[in-house]
Order: sequence, then structure tokens, then C-alpha cells
Amino acid sequence: MKRELIIENKVVDDNSDCYVIAEIGHNHQGDLEKAKEMFRVAKECGADAVKLQKRDNRSLYTKAGYNRPYDNRNSFGATYGEHREALEFGRDEYIELRQYARELGITMFATAWDFASADFLAELEMPVFKIASGDLKSIPLLTYIAQFQKPIILSTGGGSMEDVLRAYEAIMPINPQLAILQCTAGYPCEFEELNLRVITTFRERFPQNVIGFSSHDNGIAMAVAAYVLGARIVEKHFTLNHTWKGTDHPFSLEPIGLRKMVRDLRRTQVAFGDGIKHTYPSERDPILKMGKKLVAARALPAGHALRREDIALKSPGDGLPPYELSKIVGRTLIRDLDEDDNITFEVLNGAYTG
Repeated sequence: MKRELIIENKVVDDNSDCYVIAEIGHNHQGDLEKAKEMFRVAKECGADAVKLQKRDNRSLYTKAGYNRPYDNRNSFGATYGEHREALEFGRDEYIELRQYARELGITMFATAWDFASADFLAELEMPVFKIASGDLKSIPLLTYIAQFQKPIILSTGGGSMEDVLRAYEAIMPINPQLAILQCTAGYPCEFEELNLRVITTFRERFPQNVIGFSSHDNGIAMAVAAYVLGARIVEKHFTLNHTWKGTDHPFSLEPIGLRKMVRDLRRTQVAFGDGIKHTYPSERDPILKMGKKLVAARALPAGHALRREDIALKSPGDGLPPYELSKIVGRTLIRDLDEDDNITFEVLNGAYTG
């Protein structure tokens, strides 16, 4: 079966460009206009999609968790619940953002953190569901989301292969439109913990599923490495300013970084080529300049039988190529040659017999 995922008519498979998701999360700080600006800039940078995170905070957190004090520089409320509510968009904002994304020509979707949020996103006809690493083991939620029959992108941070297999086996019988992302749930993640070779492991273990990479590292290079290993979806946190208030901004890409990452991913796909060794027109002049030919090492008279020491290899390469050396040693000149004159088959007596 072909490894393929279709997201709003965009085909993601082994031969496609990387599908780039700008993970906005709550980097919009609960500001609708700021979210729109982030959508617009992400589109300009070349991202395929922008992603938010949807939580029904009252049902998601315990009362103790919701009401616990949350007094720090990144807080938007006195308690953790107040903080989360300040960052949450409701139905009106989601409808407005969905329409704006359509006008821009960029796909918008969100992570569903709970059942109520899954229903909320389904009612708004979100084209994709994202599952956060924290819900890799939440099988009841995964099967609930699977029944909406929309593509699912599953992050696997903090999980074992057993956890990934459990989630896979729960989702696939209901909805085979599943992409699995290698992820390390560090914020940011150290490079030695990225374990990009898991992408290869996932590709071998799940041959019918698109594999991707949720990148929490600082920088853009690892996205290209992941693509080379076979990841066809890359999710990267995105902000307009690293210094903004919030926990995700410091390791998120600013526009210049997102633009460069998309650029490098697109270049990589083109650079793969067809696997056939070609000589390209752009190489002809440089190889002529750098290459070598067979020439007379000194003045040589007609009738002279060529020895190895009579022949030099010199640039430019506009004559007999050096791999023909064995075909001319021992043959006789039919005319005089000056030093550096080209040695060609035409100035030699007799045909080469091998």
C-alpha cells in the first residue's frame, strides 16, 4: 500500500515536498489580531499549515490543577486555570481565523486536548486532527478522534515503541489516515536526544503511514536531516518575536528562521534528483577548465614511437582524455609535434588494436 496522507487536497507521500506546519500553539497570547498576523507571516514564509491548540480547560484539568497558583514571568493569570483561559480562543475566534486562513490559502487546524475540544474542532470541520505527545497513551481519546474520519497527526514524545504501537493499533482499524511523528518532548530538546534514526525505525515498522518530525530543537538544520531520513511532515514552533511573554517563544522560529527552513526543505526535495548520474550543461565549462588532456611533453619528431615519458597530462581538457593513455603509448607519430600540442588519434600511425 502506498504511503500517503491527503490534507486539503495536498498529497503528502515519499515523493512530495515536506509538509511544513507552523506550530503557533498559544504564541498568539490570546490576541486574535496577533494570531492573524502569525498566519499571514507563516504563509509568506512558505508553511503549508498553521496549528493552534484547543483545550476545554475546566474539563481537562483537575480542580487542584486548575486553581493552583501560577505566579511567574510567563503567566497570564493568577492561577493556572486563569492563565490557560486567557490564552484560549472560542468559537467566534476560530471561525474568523478559519476564514482568514482560507483567504490566505493556508491550512489551519489544531491539537485537540480533550473530548470537548475534539467535538468543538469537528463541528468547525477542521481538516486535520493533531494529537499531542501527552495523549499518546490516551487511547479513549484517540479512538474518539479517529471516528471523525479526518487525517490524524500523532506526536510520540515521551513514549516508548510499545506506546506508539498501542496508539497505532487503536487508531488504524477505525481510521487509517494516520501520520506518526518522531518527537522528543523537551522544550527545547537537546540535539543528542532528537534520535532522528527513529524516523527510519518508524518507516520500516509502519510502511503504509506517512512519517514526520515534530522539532523542538533550536535551529533549522535538523528538519532537513529528518526529511532526508524520510520524514514528510515537519512541525516547528513559530513566533514573531523570541522575547514575547510565554514559555514557547524562546525555542520557536522567528520568521527568518521559518523562511530559511522551508527554503532548505524545498531545495532538498529538488536536490534529490532521479538517482541517475548525469553530466549537466552547467558542468561543461568548469570541467573543460579543470580537466586534463594528453599533450606532447616536449617537441617530438614524426616517426617517433611514443613512450610514457613523452606524454603529459595538462589542462584545459579540450583534447584526448587521460583515460586513453594506454591506447597511444607505443604508437608512431605521423607528423612533428611541438611541446603541449594535443596528441590525438589522427596524428598516430596505424589503428589502435587493443
